Amino acid sequence: MKWSEFFTSAIGKKLVMSLTGLFLVLFLIVHVGLNACIWANDGGVMFNKAAHFMGANVVPRVLEIGLFAFFLLHIFQGFMLEFQNRARRKQGYAIPMGNKGSKWYSRSMGLLGTLLLLFLIMHIAHFWVPSRITGLEPATYNPDHHDLYREMMTVFDGNLLIVVLYIIGCVSLAWHLLHGFQSAFRTLGLSNYKYIGLINAVGVGFSIIVPLTFALMPISFYLGWIS
Repeated sequence: MKWSEFFTSAIGKKLVMSLTGLFLVLFLIVHVGLNACIWANDGGVMFNKAAHFMGANVVPRVLEIGLFAFFLLHIFQGFMLEFQNRARRKQGYAIPMGNKGSKWYSRSMGLLGTLLLLFLIMHIAHFWVPSRITGLEPATYNPDHHDLYREMMTVFDGNLLIVVLYIIGCVSLAWHLLHGFQSAFRTLGLSNYKYIGLINAVGVGFSIIVPLTFALMPISFYLGWIS
């Protein structure tokens, strides 16, 4: 089998999904750690400094290009797999298996992925476009730093609809990760009886802690827990 044929096959698509998915997991770890700086409650100084470091240095900017490429590849391959699976499931089971065959979120990765894509577009419009293209007001402590913290306050403070949409996006991310984290290790052959319990536990913990932390950010601004 040629390499081109392999990566267009079902197993090839799953391999690409696994590799890009694990890369995006690493991105989420960095992203949630950086954003957690808002809880320093210092008027956004620590958060803006961290955001400036990520935006002003060459290595993070190069990685940002790779990140967008992996996002697009992950999304494209995900939809391709969903279409293939739907085509193969035209003839269903005589008796519906329900959760006995697989969990509902495993069968709904296409829907969850679509919700996450819409959430990603909204998130990019709110923060990446202003910080990279249209420009933000300078921070009061340093005119060379963009005040991304103030932008977060503008987006979330008093805007219940946006906060609810972000929470829905985080819930979708949690369910998506719950299946995708464990599935990636299985596809790559890194899951066996010795480590399956540990991988499952880490996957569940990651799928809860990271989306919950992200969800608490707009909630914190809306409820005035930070200022």
